[in-house]
Amino acid sequence: MTETQPESLEFRAEIRQLLHILAHSLYTHREIFMRELISNASDALHRVQFEMLTNREVTSPESELAIHVEVDPDARTITVRDSGIGMTREELVENLGTIAHSGVAAFLESVQDAQGPAADLIGRFGVGFYSAFMVADEVRVRSRSYRPDATPYEWVSSAGNSFTIAPVEANLPGEGAAQRGTSVVVKLKEDAAEFATQWKLEQIILKHSNYVPFAIYLGGREVNLKTALWRQMPAEVTEEKQHEFYRQLTLDTEKPLASMQLNTDAPVQVYALLYIPSRRDTGPFRVKTDYGIRLYTKKVLIQEQAKDLLPPYFRFVEGVVDTEELPLNVSRETVQSSRAMERVRKVLENRVFKELSRLANEAPESYARFWEEFGVYIKEGVTTDLAGRDRLMPLLRFHSSRSENGGLVSLAEYVGRMKEDQPAIYYLLGEDLTSVASSPHLDSLRANNLEVLYLVDPVDGLMMASLPDYGGKPFKGADDPNTQLPSFDEATSESPLPIKDLDRLKERCVDVLGDRIAQVRDTRALRNSPCRLVSPDDAPSREMQRVYRMLNRDYEVPRKILELNPRHPLIQNLAWLVVNRPQEPLINLAIEQLYENGLLIEGIHPNAAAMAPRIQSLLEMAAGTLRSGEGKEPD
Repeated sequence: MTETQPESLEFRAEIRQLLHILAHSLYTHREIFMRELISNASDALHRVQFEMLTNREVTSPESELAIHVEVDPDARTITVRDSGIGMTREELVENLGTIAHSGVAAFLESVQDAQGPAADLIGRFGVGFYSAFMVADEVRVRSRSYRPDATPYEWVSSAGNSFTIAPVEANLPGEGAAQRGTSVVVKLKEDAAEFATQWKLEQIILKHSNYVPFAIYLGGREVNLKTALWRQMPAEVTEEKQHEFYRQLTLDTEKPLASMQLNTDAPVQVYALLYIPSRRDTGPFRVKTDYGIRLYTKKVLIQEQAKDLLPPYFRFVEGVVDTEELPLNVSRETVQSSRAMERVRKVLENRVFKELSRLANEAPESYARFWEEFGVYIKEGVTTDLAGRDRLMPLLRFHSSRSENGGLVSLAEYVGRMKEDQPAIYYLLGEDLTSVASSPHLDSLRANNLEVLYLVDPVDGLMMASLPDYGGKPFKGADDPNTQLPSFDEATSESPLPIKDLDRLKERCVDVLGDRIAQVRDTRALRNSPCRLVSPDDAPSREMQRVYRMLNRDYEVPRKILELNPRHPLIQNLAWLVVNRPQEPLINLAIEQLYENGLLIEGIHPNAAAMAPRIQSLLEMAAGTLRSGEGKEPD
């Protein structure tokens, strides 16, 4: 048979508009065209594979089910050839021209409104095939149907006003007329010449189509893995294979803390392989700059960093998810919200919860490592996810006043060892564990043998402001001046200052500190500390004060109440100086330093370095007093 004059068919005006949108608006990455062409070839191979289950009367039944990719840098052409189901003339017109026989106006409207049936249009409209026009001056399709008596045809278009179709002798020169399948030849635009190299095409294939179940040959060499580890039965996937896949996925040389494989059809079909890394920073070779799980459908990569498959506070999870139940928008690059999406998300979320609970209950050492790296994310979830809070709270871990060797305590453990008459779960916010452990707010709690949780992460203030209780026990800040605790036995303490001397010291503190404090008063809540700062009843909570400071939102050092411990020797000596030597410079310096010590312990000092000159002056006075007391030069 000789080639005949091509038949020219006109595109309608709507089609020209559609092709313009496909080529310029829907795809953010031009390399997607290769993914779409290979996906179409894979679909054609699946179809002929299914056909041959019951029908051996097909053209070239012995042909390998494979995809061949060839590139000619000089001609700027890329060829994607498959041995799949092939197409007749009518099928070429129908499959590549379906958009010319459909509700194009409705399609365009759905694209513009981002609503309606646009999510389901890939298969029906052949949109993926037309993505080739992002990079092509011309696309040439030659195809021979699997039917033995079928004639090969060629379809050609430059995305202009028309396309042509004509019978040909072979799919491509040199292939032979008996070869079934389809060849797509893309003539690249000048500004797309970067794709006309084997290296570039191999990178694209490995990124998007590495797990297509048929061999992909590039320049005669098979390049793809074909087997998707996450689609294998869990019993067939060894721990070594899981870890090797994790290394390939993340370039992290350390083993993950945990691996999770899902292979389920109910309540939604999901294949997944998820990992909890051992570190937040997975090393210098990490290439991802953002979070998200790789999303596949039919083993073809759709999103490299899908953020909607897990709650944001689980963004430390790495891995892949493969499902065929998600509707996609016309470019396959964005997963649309849907009930199926919610079901997939719920399945994955439940699996991560289950694994974290297993680690917490069965592998406390591993969970302690997890908490050190990722605990802040769980706290974020407790703060932001009201619906998931009850499941997240058992995962919380804290240092406490009873922690040994840096150990961690859960809320359940804390409540389980509370005293019978203990009314609340006590906690204390601070900058670090050292400053919290030395806080004067702990004096009365320690004296009453009450455990206190230490909270030193920036997010802790916001978390505690949103937590009402746990197990029916309310949370109570150890720095709350209204906390009702048994007072100390006066018989075991030194006698307090005379009231008039204490009042003189209070007045002096007000004179020195001025508007920086709201009030000066004495307290019986302290034993080993000379003073502390507490918030007035009408002030924002200390938790919110830390949040404002963290956000730097019009932050000012709040006016606190200065509480003095009249039983402490330092306060008694200061009171004596105020009464007997009121002009002594040490008095004002000591009051300033006590106040700023309080700010530092509270974690709200605006500039701790500014204390250095005052501390030096206090040291000079102390050294001078000792020297004058000796009455002679030191030896």
